[in-house]
Amino acid sequence: MILISLGSNMAGAYESPAHVLRAALGQFPLHGLEPVRVSPFYRTPAVGPYAQPDFINAVAEVEAALPPEALLAQLHRIEQALGRERAVRWEERIIDLDLLAFDDLVVSPAGGGPQPGEPWKPRPLELPHSGLAQRAFVLVPLADIAPEWRHPVLGLTARELLGRLDPADLAGIAPEREGA
Repeated sequence: MILISLGSNMAGAYESPAHVLRAALGQFPLHGLEPVRVSPFYRTPAVGPYAQPDFINAVAEVEAALPPEALLAQLHRIEQALGRERAVRWEERIIDLDLLAFDDLVVSPAGGGPQPGEPWKPRPLELPHSGLAQRAFVLVPLADIAPEWRHPVLGLTARELLGRLDPADLAGIAPEREGA
């Protein structure tokens, strides 16, 4: 199972962040990704060191005949096509596409992760995505489409991971009326 998270908190040239997510999903087939299931869209509070508008988040299961590195490169191309400019980590963004999981593949890059405010540079491939198990804005939509998906390192399902979160982490997450 290939899982991708989608997020936006800027409309850019689009009507709203929800429209940006729809545009990203529309780009998937042009880049070798076929959506199988897409979660409802959720409005979620921004997480990170900077005050920002709320995000609209979703998770998609896709099929692709690409290896993980090539799939990640295609996600970056979609982001660029939709107007994403990368300057500083964790800033507002028109679109953020993350490869969450690629079947049961586990890839752990060496070295520490990026820090807030650092200039953006490509991160090495990491599977499953390092933040997946702690991020309510990923786990809520993931549990909608794949509640029995099992984290290949932790051995817990999406539903179990969601159940382990502090209820405060779920505060402010609500279905988006403009959603899918």
